[in-house]
Amino acid sequence: MPSSWSQDLYIKAYRFAANAHRWQRVPGTPLPYIMHLSFAAMEILAAAAVEDIGDADLVLQCALLHDVLEDTMVRCDKVREEFGEVVAQGVSALTLNKRLPKEAQMAECLDRIRAQPHEIWMAKLADRITNLQPPPRHWSEARIRDYHQEAQVIHAALKGASPFLAERLSVKLRDYAAFVV
Repeated sequence: MPSSWSQDLYIKAYRFAANAHRWQRVPGTPLPYIMHLSFAAMEILAAAAVEDIGDADLVLQCALLHDVLEDTMVRCDKVREEFGEVVAQGVSALTLNKRLPKEAQMAECLDRIRAQPHEIWMAKLADRITNLQPPPRHWSEARIRDYHQEAQVIHAALKGASPFLAERLSVKLRDYAAFVV
């Protein structure tokens, strides 16, 4: 059964994210960063068209806002003030803890995500689906291999949230394997 969602809440989160990321570009491209966030939200909308995704407003807002704490000057209090406690907790869970060593960041983030509702898991799946594009030219073979492996860990940890998104990520993993040397 398709899920319903609020266009007004979507637009509010989209505008907030577009403003917060206004100076950023998709890495390795001239495209505005909001494109990445739009693609993540599009993955959620595609899932919502074919399966019950639960709280569609929550997952769409988190998909659009998932990088605001990690990549901008926006603080969690501002997300809480604008979107409420549940969205703020979801966005916070989706944010890597940069104070940890790089090799520990994703595992710790996945632990926090798994403590959240499945909608937050879905936002992370959608994020990685959209990130599995041809890697930037400046990435080393090791970086490409590590990114692919990290995506496999994300898939294994969160695939139970959405059969549709799990399959989309599986396909992207197979496609991305062509870049792994």
